[in-house]
Amino acid sequence: MMIKDTLIEALGIDVTHIEEGKIIATMPVDERTRQPFGILHGGASVALAETVASLGAYELVNKEEEAVAGLEINANHVRSIREGVVTAVGTVLHKGKTTQVWDIKITDDQERLICVSRCTMAVIKIRK
Repeated sequence: MMIKDTLIEALGIDVTHIEEGKIIATMPVDERTRQPFGILHGGASVALAETVASLGAYELVNKEEEAVAGLEINANHVRSIREGVVTAVGTVLHKGKTTQVWDIKITDDQERLICVSRCTMAVIKIRK
């Protein structure tokens, strides 16, 4: 996986499970991911969500002929968290020829919902 020297590495994101149509990753809530008021930064949650969707989408394409890129993402931040680890579970809702839609739920250690996100991924033909 291409993680070294990326935002994934910088935020401490750890991919813990990969299967067709489902990805699970964790991220610490610490000095790298908190906003100035001491709670998890919404942007960090969105970065985690898009990372999960991107990795999941990439697992569903022909890697020799296709790549993926985020096309649109939205997120609802429903609960704050000050410390610990959050877990993102991404599942594919739609797998088309040119787009994929992913549902991502981010929860805390007690499985309380922190953020819910939907991410649309573009499937791009690689030019040779």
